[in-house]
Amino acid sequence: MNKFHVLTLFPEMIESGCSTSILGRAKEAGHIGVEAVNIRDFTRDKHKKVDDYPYGGGAGMVMQAEPIYLAYQHIEQKMEKKPRVIYVTPQGKVFHQEMAKELAEEEELVFLCGHYEGVDERVLEEIVTDYVSIGDYVLTGGELPAMVMIDAISRLVPGVLNNGDSAEYESFENGMLEYPQYTRPPEFLGRKVPEVLLSGHHRRIEEWRKEQSYLRTKERRPDLLDKNK
Repeated sequence: MNKFHVLTLFPEMIESGCSTSILGRAKEAGHIGVEAVNIRDFTRDKHKKVDDYPYGGGAGMVMQAEPIYLAYQHIEQKMEKKPRVIYVTPQGKVFHQEMAKELAEEEELVFLCGHYEGVDERVLEEIVTDYVSIGDYVLTGGELPAMVMIDAISRLVPGVLNNGDSAEYESFENGMLEYPQYTRPPEFLGRKVPEVLLSGHHRRIEEWRKEQSYLRTKERRPDLLDKNK
Protein backbone atom coordinates (compact mmCIF):
# COMPACT_ATOMS: atom_id res chain seq x y z
CA MET A 1 0.00 0.00 0.00
CA ASN A 2 1.19 3.52 -0.78
CA LYS A 3 0.44 6.04 1.95
CA PHE A 4 0.24 9.81 1.54
CA HIS A 5 0.60 12.15 4.52
CA VAL A 6 -0.47 15.76 3.95
CA LEU A 7 0.59 18.54 6.32
CA THR A 8 -2.12 21.15 5.89
CA LEU A 9 -4.18 23.90 7.49
CA PHE A 10 -7.31 22.50 5.82
CA PRO A 11 -7.47 18.73 6.43
CA GLU A 12 -11.14 18.59 5.49
CA MET A 13 -10.21 19.70 1.98
CA ILE A 14 -7.79 16.79 1.56
CA GLU A 15 -10.10 14.25 3.18
CA SER A 16 -13.04 15.24 1.00
CA GLY A 17 -11.07 15.42 -2.24
CA CYS A 18 -9.42 12.04 -1.69
CA SER A 19 -12.56 10.17 -0.65
CA THR A 20 -14.46 10.09 -3.93
CA SER A 21 -14.21 8.36 -7.31
CA ILE A 22 -11.11 6.25 -7.99
CA LEU A 23 -9.18 7.56 -4.98
CA GLY A 24 -12.06 6.80 -2.63
CA ARG A 25 -12.39 3.24 -3.95
CA ALA A 26 -8.61 2.75 -3.77
CA LYS A 27 -8.66 3.82 -0.10
CA GLU A 28 -11.53 1.48 0.73
CA ALA A 29 -9.74 -1.41 -1.00
CA GLY A 30 -6.52 -0.71 0.91
CA HIS A 31 -4.39 0.13 -2.14
CA ILE A 32 -3.59 3.63 -0.86
CA GLY A 33 -3.86 5.52 2.40
CA VAL A 34 -4.32 9.27 2.86
CA GLU A 35 -3.68 11.01 6.18
CA ALA A 36 -4.40 14.73 6.52
CA VAL A 37 -2.48 16.21 9.44
CA ASN A 38 -3.72 19.55 10.75
CA ILE A 39 -0.71 21.80 11.37
CA ARG A 40 -2.78 23.91 13.78
CA ASP A 41 -2.91 20.96 16.18
CA PHE A 42 0.82 21.42 16.81
CA THR A 43 1.00 25.12 17.61
CA ARG A 44 1.65 26.28 21.17
CA ASP A 45 -0.51 29.36 20.60
CA LYS A 46 -3.84 29.19 22.45
CA HIS A 47 -5.60 30.75 19.47
CA LYS A 48 -4.16 28.10 17.12
CA LYS A 49 -2.16 30.77 15.28
CA VAL A 50 0.47 29.33 12.92
CA ASP A 51 1.66 32.45 11.08
CA ASP A 52 3.48 35.68 11.90
CA TYR A 53 4.87 38.83 10.28
CA PRO A 54 7.98 38.34 8.12
CA TYR A 55 11.33 39.56 9.40
CA GLY A 56 12.52 42.45 7.24
CA GLY A 57 9.00 43.65 6.57
CA GLY A 58 6.76 43.07 3.58
CA ALA A 59 3.16 42.27 2.81
CA GLY A 60 1.36 39.25 4.18
CA MET A 61 2.21 36.64 6.77
CA VAL A 62 4.58 33.67 6.89
CA MET A 63 3.87 30.20 8.26
CA GLN A 64 5.94 29.50 11.36
CA ALA A 65 8.55 26.75 11.42
CA GLU A 66 7.75 25.06 14.75
CA PRO A 67 4.14 23.87 14.15
CA ILE A 68 5.14 22.42 10.79
CA TYR A 69 8.18 20.69 12.25
CA LEU A 70 6.20 19.20 15.13
CA ALA A 71 3.49 17.98 12.72
CA TYR A 72 6.19 16.37 10.59
CA GLN A 73 7.79 14.71 13.62
CA HIS A 74 4.38 13.34 14.59
CA ILE A 75 4.20 11.31 11.39
CA GLU A 76 7.90 10.59 10.90
CA GLN A 77 8.16 8.75 14.22
CA LYS A 78 5.65 6.20 12.92
CA MET A 79 7.72 5.42 9.82
CA GLU A 80 10.49 2.88 9.35
CA LYS A 81 12.67 5.27 7.34
CA LYS A 82 12.93 8.98 6.64
CA PRO A 83 10.32 9.81 3.97
CA ARG A 84 10.50 12.02 0.93
CA VAL A 85 8.83 15.32 1.78
CA ILE A 86 7.36 17.31 -1.09
CA TYR A 87 6.88 21.03 -0.59
CA VAL A 88 4.21 22.22 -3.00
CA THR A 89 5.50 25.50 -4.42
CA PRO A 90 5.53 27.40 -7.74
CA GLN A 91 9.31 27.61 -7.27
CA GLY A 92 9.73 23.84 -7.67
CA LYS A 93 10.29 21.50 -10.58
CA VAL A 94 7.17 21.13 -12.71
CA PHE A 95 5.33 17.87 -12.04
CA HIS A 96 5.13 15.42 -14.96
CA GLN A 97 4.28 11.79 -15.66
CA GLU A 98 7.81 10.46 -15.22
CA MET A 99 7.96 12.11 -11.80
CA ALA A 100 4.61 10.49 -10.93
CA LYS A 101 6.07 7.09 -11.85
CA GLU A 102 9.11 7.70 -9.69
CA LEU A 103 7.06 8.81 -6.69
CA ALA A 104 4.70 5.83 -7.07
CA GLU A 105 7.65 3.63 -6.08
CA GLU A 106 7.73 5.22 -2.61
CA GLU A 107 5.79 3.44 0.11
CA GLU A 108 5.17 6.70 1.98
CA LEU A 109 5.17 10.32 0.85
CA VAL A 110 4.70 13.54 2.78
CA PHE A 111 3.22 16.67 1.20
CA LEU A 112 3.64 20.07 2.85
CA CYS A 113 0.97 22.58 1.82
CA GLY A 114 1.98 26.20 2.26
CA HIS A 115 -0.26 29.24 2.67
CA TYR A 116 -0.06 33.02 3.06
CA GLU A 117 3.22 34.45 1.71
CA GLY A 118 5.14 31.25 2.27
CA VAL A 119 6.84 29.13 4.90
CA ASP A 120 9.76 29.88 7.22
CA GLU A 121 12.82 28.79 5.23
CA ARG A 122 14.40 27.01 8.19
CA VAL A 123 11.81 24.24 8.38
CA LEU A 124 12.01 23.75 4.62
CA GLU A 125 15.76 23.27 4.90
CA GLU A 126 15.23 20.80 7.73
CA ILE A 127 12.57 18.47 6.30
CA VAL A 128 11.93 19.03 2.58
CA THR A 129 13.51 16.72 -0.01
CA ASP A 130 11.59 17.79 -3.14
CA TYR A 131 10.26 21.16 -4.31
CA VAL A 132 7.46 20.54 -6.82
CA SER A 133 5.05 22.75 -8.79
CA ILE A 134 2.06 21.82 -10.94
CA GLY A 135 2.50 24.87 -13.19
CA ASP A 136 3.65 28.44 -13.53
CA TYR A 137 0.84 30.15 -11.65
CA VAL A 138 0.00 30.94 -8.03
CA LEU A 139 -2.81 29.33 -6.03
CA THR A 140 -4.22 30.15 -2.62
CA GLY A 141 -2.56 27.16 -1.00
CA GLY A 142 -0.89 23.81 -1.62
CA GLU A 143 -3.89 21.55 -1.06
CA LEU A 144 -5.15 21.45 -4.66
CA PRO A 145 -1.67 20.77 -6.14
CA ALA A 146 -1.09 18.06 -3.52
CA MET A 147 -4.36 16.36 -4.50
CA VAL A 148 -3.45 16.62 -8.18
CA MET A 149 -0.18 14.82 -7.50
CA ILE A 150 -1.77 12.23 -5.22
CA ASP A 151 -4.32 11.46 -7.94
CA ALA A 152 -1.68 11.09 -10.66
CA ILE A 153 0.61 8.96 -8.47
CA SER A 154 -2.21 6.75 -7.19
CA ARG A 155 -3.25 5.78 -10.71
CA LEU A 156 0.14 4.08 -11.08
CA VAL A 157 -0.19 2.03 -7.88
CA PRO A 158 -1.06 -1.62 -8.66
CA GLY A 159 -4.72 -2.39 -8.08
CA VAL A 160 -5.97 1.20 -8.13
CA LEU A 161 -7.30 1.08 -11.68
CA ASN A 162 -9.75 -1.68 -12.54
CA ASN A 163 -8.25 -2.22 -15.98
CA GLY A 164 -4.54 -2.94 -15.65
CA ASP A 165 -3.91 -1.56 -19.13
CA SER A 166 -5.60 1.80 -18.47
CA ALA A 167 -2.56 3.72 -17.26
CA GLU A 168 -0.32 2.21 -19.94
CA TYR A 169 -2.21 3.80 -22.84
CA GLU A 170 -3.07 7.20 -21.38
CA SER A 171 -1.65 10.52 -22.49
CA PHE A 172 2.07 11.03 -21.80
CA GLU A 173 2.77 7.36 -21.11
CA ASN A 174 4.63 7.03 -24.43
CA GLY A 175 5.63 10.68 -24.62
CA MET A 176 2.58 11.60 -26.72
CA LEU A 177 -1.08 12.44 -26.26
CA GLU A 178 -3.71 9.73 -26.22
CA TYR A 179 -5.60 8.85 -29.42
CA PRO A 180 -9.32 9.81 -29.84
CA GLN A 181 -11.84 7.61 -28.05
CA TYR A 182 -15.39 6.65 -29.12
CA THR A 183 -18.32 4.67 -27.71
CA ARG A 184 -21.94 3.97 -28.73
CA PRO A 185 -23.87 5.03 -30.72
CA PRO A 186 -21.89 4.57 -33.95
CA GLU A 187 -23.22 7.92 -35.25
CA PHE A 188 -23.89 11.12 -33.29
CA LEU A 189 -24.92 14.49 -34.77
CA GLY A 190 -23.87 13.22 -38.17
CA ARG A 191 -20.40 12.26 -36.96
CA LYS A 192 -19.49 8.60 -37.41
CA VAL A 193 -17.07 6.42 -35.51
CA PRO A 194 -14.03 5.71 -37.76
CA GLU A 195 -14.62 2.50 -39.70
CA VAL A 196 -11.35 0.96 -38.58
CA LEU A 197 -12.56 0.86 -34.97
CA LEU A 198 -15.61 -1.14 -36.04
CA SER A 199 -13.57 -3.58 -38.12
CA GLY A 200 -12.38 -5.85 -35.31
CA HIS A 201 -8.95 -5.91 -37.00
CA HIS A 202 -6.65 -5.43 -34.01
CA ARG A 203 -3.42 -4.72 -35.91
CA ARG A 204 -5.07 -2.04 -38.06
CA ILE A 205 -6.73 -0.52 -34.98
CA GLU A 206 -3.36 -0.37 -33.20
CA GLU A 207 -1.74 1.29 -36.24
CA TRP A 208 -4.59 3.81 -36.48
CA ARG A 209 -4.28 4.67 -32.78
CA LYS A 210 -0.52 5.22 -33.04
CA GLU A 211 -1.02 7.46 -36.06
CA GLN A 212 -3.78 9.47 -34.38
CA SER A 213 -1.70 9.81 -31.23
CA TYR A 214 1.14 11.28 -33.27
CA LEU A 215 -1.13 13.63 -35.25
CA ARG A 216 -2.91 14.86 -32.11
CA THR A 217 0.39 15.51 -30.36
CA LYS A 218 1.75 17.33 -33.41
CA GLU A 219 -1.35 19.55 -33.52
CA ARG A 220 -1.86 20.24 -29.80
CA ARG A 221 1.48 19.67 -28.06
CA PRO A 222 4.32 19.76 -30.61
CA ASP A 223 6.72 20.48 -27.75
CA LEU A 224 6.33 16.86 -26.65
CA LEU A 225 7.60 15.64 -30.01
CA ASP A 226 10.64 17.92 -29.66
CA LYS A 227 11.41 16.32 -26.28
CA ASN A 228 11.34 12.82 -27.80
CA LYS A 229 13.81 13.58 -30.57
